[in-house]
Amino acid sequence: MANIVFQGPSALTLDNKGRIAMPVRHRDVLTAMGASKVTITKNPPGGLLVFPPAAWEDFSARVSALPMESSGWKRLFLGNAVEVEFDASSRLLIAPELREFADLSRDVMLLGMGNFLELWDKRRYDEHEAQVVASAMPESIKNFIL
Repeated sequence: MANIVFQGPSALTLDNKGRIAMPVRHRDVLTAMGASKVTITKNPPGGLLVFPPAAWEDFSARVSALPMESSGWKRLFLGNAVEVEFDASSRLLIAPELREFADLSRDVMLLGMGNFLELWDKRRYDEHEAQVVASAMPESIKNFIL
């Protein structure tokens, strides 16, 4: 699984029932993993995290191992996680509670982040990205890419 990754942005449309169609390139990665479902949970910066089964197992185990002082974060990530199977048209139904948290409207962005995906409302993502670009670049990033 080390060389199987999700990457790149996809501008998508959330339908009236709260579903998104998984882009072919991501669907191909999931198929290669043998995954017919994903786990979706809250992402504190404003979107949702979308994990294939193996990545979810790793993430949830690491969150579960956090100390008691992190119980609120455990609740946020694990208590709001929803396992979703793809329908016959390769669509995912995003739970209403998660749509509300992420303020998802019709236009959404799905971002490949390596071993998981992020789902954002397009307007919120554009705002978030503008803030990141306008902020000072951390030394760790400067040293990494420059």
